[in-house]
Amino acid sequence: MIYLAILSLSEGRRAALAAVAGVALGLLIVGMGAAFGLAALIQQSEFIYQLLRWVGVFYLVWLGVEGFWRATYGDDGPEAGKSELGTLQQADGIYFRRGLVTNLLNPKAGLYFIAVVPGFVNPEYESSWQLVFLSLSFVVVATAIHLTIVLLAARARLFLESAHVQKRVRQGLSLLLVVVAVWFYFESSRVV
Repeated sequence: MIYLAILSLSEGRRAALAAVAGVALGLLIVGMGAAFGLAALIQQSEFIYQLLRWVGVFYLVWLGVEGFWRATYGDDGPEAGKSELGTLQQADGIYFRRGLVTNLLNPKAGLYFIAVVPGFVNPEYESSWQLVFLSLSFVVVATAIHLTIVLLAARARLFLESAHVQKRVRQGLSLLLVVVAVWFYFESSRVV
């Protein structure tokens, strides 16, 4: 969520909406994987869990450092960003993939679907379709929350007219993303 706020504040609503689509697809993949047993396999394999955990932590740190770096040293304005990223569609693809990868590298998302979602399954009916429905419901609710964050951050961007204020807010949020990565590291180590 912090990444989406950073993106909306710094790159604008369009980039953040592309990332939301990637996050939603990532949640859907994780949810469907959990519904059909993949998350349980990850939970049972210490190696796979730890691999996902470490890669996820490093990825969050990389996003935070990259955001801080770009906020501090800039990219020489919008024209430099266009030449680096190409068209808006290419930029959207980059942000979409980042959102997708962020969720795919989060083993706790899969564990959520294993630990919490089954509590809502009615044992009188076939469970896999219920898990699919519950996973889809979770994706819809999470996406609504993510869209709200993006739209509020985009709205806040209008009030941050000063480039200096925008830079400081982006730096602060980027550092917060690194803090989240450290928290994720310690929090996910307790799950296994």
